This record gives sequence, structure tokens and C-alpha cells, in this order.
Amino acid sequence: YLCLQELFKLQKIMSNKIYPIGIQNFEKIRKDGYLYVDKTALVYQLANTGSYYFLSRPRRFGKSLLLSTLEAYFQGKKELFEGLAIANLEKEWMEYPILHLDLNAEKYSDAGALESILRRFLNLWEDRWGKDDRETTPSDRFTGVIRRAYEKTGRRVVVLVDEYNKPLLQALENAELQEAYRAILKAFYGVLKTMDGYIRLAFLTGVTKFGKVSVFSDLNNLDDISMREPYAAICGITEAELLTYFDGDIHKLASSLELTYDETRSLLKKRYDGYHFVANVPGIYNPFSLLNTFKYMRPEDYWFETGTPSYLVELLKHTHYDLYELANTETDADVLNSIDSTSSNPVPVIYQSGYLTIKDYDSRFGIYKLGFPNLEVEEGFVKYLLPFYTSVSAPKTPFEIGRFVREVENGDYDAFFRRLQSFFADTPYEVIAGQKPERDTELHYQNVLFIVFRLIGLYAKVEYHTSNGRIDLVVQTDRYIYIMEFKLNGSAEDALRQIDEKRYALPFANDGRKVFKIGVNFSSETRNIERWVVE
Repeated sequence: YLCLQELFKLQKIMSNKIYPIGIQNFEKIRKDGYLYVDKTALVYQLANTGSYYFLSRPRRFGKSLLLSTLEAYFQGKKELFEGLAIANLEKEWMEYPILHLDLNAEKYSDAGALESILRRFLNLWEDRWGKDDRETTPSDRFTGVIRRAYEKTGRRVVVLVDEYNKPLLQALENAELQEAYRAILKAFYGVLKTMDGYIRLAFLTGVTKFGKVSVFSDLNNLDDISMREPYAAICGITEAELLTYFDGDIHKLASSLELTYDETRSLLKKRYDGYHFVANVPGIYNPFSLLNTFKYMRPEDYWFETGTPSYLVELLKHTHYDLYELANTETDADVLNSIDSTSSNPVPVIYQSGYLTIKDYDSRFGIYKLGFPNLEVEEGFVKYLLPFYTSVSAPKTPFEIGRFVREVENGDYDAFFRRLQSFFADTPYEVIAGQKPERDTELHYQNVLFIVFRLIGLYAKVEYHTSNGRIDLVVQTDRYIYIMEFKLNGSAEDALRQIDEKRYALPFANDGRKVFKIGVNFSSETRNIERWVVE
């Protein structure tokens, strides 16, 4: 009886729909009754208005499913598309020879690993379309396969490449290895241009796009649709699609969370919406997080938990990046679309990987303003940063932040600063050492403060004002207002005096909450908070 009760509870919580979580095969989704958000009108538009495409989107956004959909379309599998938009658009349903290369599921430790996987796919294609022993290099064999597939069928070939740049991304900080990968891939992908007369369509996807002397330098007929408005919603879920396909799920989730329908929509938007791959267009929801939320009727950090962006953190540290820029980055399209092993700017990698997104665009100067897309990404990414910049281990991060927040909420500023001191005291020297020790020490101090206060800001109202490396901070809770001024190699008294001189507390003069004015001094000699004074 108790088991039946638990089963009924579980059935009440979980949705009856079958969500395609981790399912990247279009045919399996359609045959096995999984939910499919119809993107086939865009598939038809792609297939019939161009021949060479590239699309960059973050992981788990549906790039592999898009390629699988294209594959089924070019296989002429009309029955799979019944009831979808493309069924009313396509009349011929012809079958084309398809070469589908997936570089995603491989560990690329050296150039031999890349050559091995290329040989594996070439062997499979040659088993189907024939081989010529005179063709020895991957590019020669690729050329031969395309030609023979065309000659045997009388129809031009469709080439689909999933995660075209995975080897390059894994060698981001190894210029020599990346150059080896680039040489192999440049020759391989260059075949797509030389064999233009034999190709019906080529579509390449990846998390990032590599610029400058890249694998695309010879493939100048490739149409990059990553930031093109007609294809902004080709991956991910729009607001309209959310309401069309998941309205019942929203009601069910609202009941499960004991919220209103509008409150639940607001929660979903705050946590999972906000991706803008094109300026001045509606936001896109993270599809992986939405599907998991509706399956389990519980909002969690599903997307972030599926992968740890360690290469991003290493890049941030390697380039001595000021984390305050993450909250207010401005750049242009050339930067966003260019990644190279020699670059000292981590922003393109962070943006294209989905941890930053377009927040605003100044068309007059062509300047993009970037920021975190939503709460899931901000909270997950900043929590992930903490162990890399302090002595706090990853499992202890939630507990440490919880203690910080409780101390702030209870007005226990001394405990708060003592805990912050311990963060700096136990930080290994090599974490902050560099070519310019004093500057690196200051930057490390600012980055730790950014991480701590950004995480506290998830639970309290935090405002930042930066000027010449100095940080003014206002933290507001239900009962307290903290106005803080930080000095480097000055004095806590001077910091407190500046709060008074600049009248930082004036906006809160009529506020009923207790106001703390706190001056803090950080010493580069001890690499720690030296003193704080409170008024």
C-alpha cells in the first residue's frame, strides 16, 4: 500500500510526456514518441537557400539533433516528418548520399588521435562508396569518397560535421598541438571547396569558431549563421515555443512548486531564458534545462552540472583576466567571432561557450554589451570559480557561501571578514604569482571579492561601482545595509573617510534599516585583508 502511495505521488509530480533528454537522433525521437519542438521550417529554409553553413552554439543546445534532422531530410524519409511544418513545404523528398562526421566523443591528446578518428570515418565511407589505394592522406581519401558517392548515385553529396573544432578546443593553451590539428583539419575541410561541384550541402557545427589563421581560411564560401537573425532560434526554445509545447507542463510545475502560473513562468525565465545570439531579438531558453525541469518537476542547474568548464577557468587565470569585466563586457563582432591559441582575450571562448551572452547592442559603433544569460549560468559559473581562486574545495563551496550569507543577514560583519581573511590566507602563492606580482596580487584580491560578493548577490541586493581598480560595494538585506570601501595598501580609516566624504550613505538616510559603513584595507605585502573599521 505504501509503495502504491509513493508511485501515485511520483506519477502526480512527473509529466506524462517523453522528453528527449540526451536523445540526439531525429528518427528515434519521431518513431519512439518523444516530444519534438518543430524546427523543420528552418531546416527547409537552410536546405533550399544555400549550400555551405556553419553554426556555433553552446553544448546541449541541440546542434547534434539539428544535424540528425538534416540527415533524415536528405535521406528522403518523408514518413518521419508527417505533421511537421516541412511536410507542407517539401514536395520531392529525394535521397542524397550523406557523409556524417562526428568529432565530439573523443579525447584528443595528440595529432595521432585526430588522424585515427578521421581514418575510422573514412573507412566506413569507403566501405559504402568504394576506395582507391592511391589515396593515402585524409584529404585525398575524403575527396575520393565524395567523387565516388556522386558518381554512383548521380546526386550531389551532403556533408554534416558535428563539433568540427573539438580537437582545437582541447588544445586551446597548446599552440604547437593546435597548429598540428589546424593543419590536418584545414586540409580536410578544404576539400569542401575544391569539390564544390559534387556537394549538395555542407553543414558544420561547433561550440566555438576559430578565427585568424583558422581551418576556415580557405573555405571562404562558408555562411556563418551563428549571429544571423533568421536562424537565431534554430537551436534552443523560444517563448512562443515554450507556451505552445509546454503550457500544460508550466501549470503542472506551478502546482508542484505551490506557485501561481505567472510566478512559475517568471521563475523559468529568470533561470533558463536570456540567451541572445543575435542583437535585439527575443531571448532563447536553454532546452536541456527546460526539458529536465519539466520531466522532474523541479528547477535545478541541469545544464551547468553536465559539464565542468575547466578550460575556461584555466584561460581566465592564464590571461590574468579581471572578473569584474564579466559583469560588464563590451566588445565587437570581430572579437566575438575570433578564437585563437595566441589570443590573450578569453571573452570569445566564454561567449561562444554560452557563459556570456548579448545583452545590448550599439549599432552606431558596432559594440556589443555582454553579461550572464540567466541565473543558472551566473550562479553555476561563479560557484565553479571559487575553488580555483581560493582554498575552498568544490564540495565546501555551498556551505561557505551559506555561512557568508547568514553572517551578512545577521549583521555579523566581523565573522564575515574573518572568513574572508581565511580565503586569502590559505591561497597558494602560485595562484597569484605572475610577471607583475603586485598587479597580479591586486587582481587576485579583486577577483576573490568579485566571486564572493557576486554569490552573496544571489541572495541579497549587491551593487558594484568600480574605478581605477578600487571597489565600492553596497549590500542590502532585509535588516541591514552595508556600505563598503576597499583600499589597497592604504588604510581602513582612509576608506571609511572616503565613504563620508563622498556621502555614499546619503541615499539611505530615510531607510529604516541599520546602516553599516565599513572601511577595509588590503595589504599586497601580506596578500590579505589587513584591517577593517566600522561606523
